[in-house]
Amino acid sequence: MSSSAGARVRKFLVVVDTTSECKVALRYAARRAQHTGGRVTLLAAAAPPDFQQWRGVEEIMEDEAHAEAEARLHAAAGTVNALAGLLPELIILQGRVTDCVSQLLKEDKDISILVLAAGAGKEGPGPLVTMFAAGVQAVPVTIVPGNLTEAAIDSIA
Repeated sequence: MSSSAGARVRKFLVVVDTTSECKVALRYAARRAQHTGGRVTLLAAAAPPDFQQWRGVEEIMEDEAHAEAEARLHAAAGTVNALAGLLPELIILQGRVTDCVSQLLKEDKDISILVLAAGAGKEGPGPLVTMFAAGVQAVPVTIVPGNLTEAAIDSIA
């Protein structure tokens, strides 16, 4: 934190999932935080099971979803550390990813920017970009083209 009482450190939020766009958003946020003296927060959503037939099976599926989210977060944290020398904040929330992002943005007022990468395929930009680009949140959204090269990301971050 800066020595100035009113100064606020930028906190970049990245949603960690299994898409190729995630890697682009992650690299951009890490480099941008590095260049601006900011921090990175990584969020992984542990998706709820699709059915609730038996409670024991549901609990096992929730545990597996949480373990997968944790593994994704740790891999992403390693990337941020290797790229920018930063130790990111790691958060796992239970639920649909859009609900988890909305919840975190409401609860953590220190988040300055949501960083998303748009899908480059014919499927469109992706559900997160579509939802959050509409301005339904209280923080700015940086949308990075999902087809940028590492060199291009590094040059603009």
